[in-house]
Amino acid sequence: MTRHSAEELAEAIRSGSRPHIARAITLVESTRLDHRAKARELLRLLRPHAGKAVRVGISGVPGAGKSTFIDAMGVRLIEQGHKVSVLAVDPSSSRTGGSILGDRTRMGALTQSDNAFVRPSPSGGHLGGVARATRESMLIVEAAGFDVTLVETVGVGQSEVAVAGMVDTFLLITLARAGDQLQGIKKGILEMADVITVNKADGDHEGEARVAARDLSVAMKLITSDPDARRPPVLTSSSYTGHGLDDVWAAVLEHREYLNGLPGGLEGRRGRQQVDWLWALMRGELEDALRRAPSVREAAAAVEDRIRSGELSALEGSQELLGRFLNDLPELWPDLTSPTEP
Repeated sequence: MTRHSAEELAEAIRSGSRPHIARAITLVESTRLDHRAKARELLRLLRPHAGKAVRVGISGVPGAGKSTFIDAMGVRLIEQGHKVSVLAVDPSSSRTGGSILGDRTRMGALTQSDNAFVRPSPSGGHLGGVARATRESMLIVEAAGFDVTLVETVGVGQSEVAVAGMVDTFLLITLARAGDQLQGIKKGILEMADVITVNKADGDHEGEARVAARDLSVAMKLITSDPDARRPPVLTSSSYTGHGLDDVWAAVLEHREYLNGLPGGLEGRRGRQQVDWLWALMRGELEDALRRAPSVREAAAAVEDRIRSGELSALEGSQELLGRFLNDLPELWPDLTSPTEP
């Protein structure tokens, strides 16, 4: 990653070099401070060339066939002339940090296409199963010329707000008789959905899928009492037969047109997402800095022991560690804390 300057890497990405795209995503995923500084410069160079893609987040109940759906949908879009990137986030082990990264085996057709780029990344335990660098990865693939970006989440439901806050359209994939599974997913996921499809609508399950879609469509009317509120379309689809895939994509594009008709349009939505991301980054950077601060690391275990024993309250402990953190700031961020030249 250090062999190329940010300028050289940006130029190679804009030319569509797949090895350089992969290298750049690895760079933005890195937590090393020197890599993060280089990543910031790279993203600054790429940002003017990104932002034109259709961004779709895809989540759903376990077993709904998200990866297979993306494979079939991606191939269909490529046949229509699109270049498709997939950022598929696999669950990381909470103990070892390891990740299955099995999406490539379920996206066989896409991974063989020159007009597709599939990048499985471990979630790293990030709330909502979205890798911390997914937003930056979207900018990289868009600058490389991919005009459709599909972000597949883990689907565990802890906070799908994370992906809904970085895409234009949030697509929820479910199954017939998945009511209990929907209950198990984060409460409110239906409110976040912009398009819903009941998947695996083929063979003996086709009729069940149509009934489930009709029932879910009725249920969506109960989500809000506002008669003028937009209600997500509930469709049926099959990755195996291709049934409904064109309808799902048409619904995605219709939602995009709907956004363009709102005050501020699509760019206004993306602008608000960036502001939300600003504060999320601030919180993340501060938490990382707290963990890196030498005097905080030195005292943290002892403070935790005193809190467990009842000698110290959590409030008192937080004040003590924050005081140490403030003393460490000149070392952690010398550029931010040094005197400003006139």
